[in-house]
Amino acid sequence: MTRWLRPPLATLRAFGGRTNADPAAAHRETVRLVALSDGVFAITVTLLVLEIRPPSGDQNLLHGLLALWPSYLAYAVTFLFIGQVWANHHVMFDHIRTADRIVLLLNTLLLMVVAFLPFATSVLAEALRSTYEQRTAVVFYGVAFAVTALMFNALWRYARRHRLVREATDSEAMTAIGSRFLLALVWLTVATLLGALIPALGVVLIVAFNVFYWLPIRGESPRPQP
Repeated sequence: MTRWLRPPLATLRAFGGRTNADPAAAHRETVRLVALSDGVFAITVTLLVLEIRPPSGDQNLLHGLLALWPSYLAYAVTFLFIGQVWANHHVMFDHIRTADRIVLLLNTLLLMVVAFLPFATSVLAEALRSTYEQRTAVVFYGVAFAVTALMFNALWRYARRHRLVREATDSEAMTAIGSRFLLALVWLTVATLLGALIPALGVVLIVAFNVFYWLPIRGESPRPQP
């Protein structure tokens, strides 16, 4: 019996493995992770427009369409936010060379929050249209954005701390990217807090956030591999 077990054990040793190796330490290429993420981003932005309900037939159509301006506003802000999250997600995984199980978990949590954004958008649009509980709606909307930024920071910082970033990425570029992601969390948190006091100001700060974060990130393009 012992003789029969020797070949498999020898094979494991030849590949540097151990019979009790921790599977959580396994590293994987990021291609499938990015492909899944792209799919979730695409589905989420599609769901946004489904939250806009056409006006009922018992009112003037033009008046009804104009009255939907809160839905148009919330749709545009969230669509652009998800778009820049998608763009910066690609920036991040241009530098992350491999993914372990924790990276897969953190990315899944990030996608879970992103997929929640259409609901938060519909809550904001309804509150702006009815002028009811606008503070609560803006805070709810801002928290969803801030949690997205929080998961972004957790993912990037974990990958950097555990040296999952490409060797071609210099420390200055990693610091610049990390600082930009941290600023996003601070910005959205401040927007949420101010939105609790002045709802319109919170929305304006989120709009300004979208404009700023569509700008290129310093060091976003990795150096070519030698």
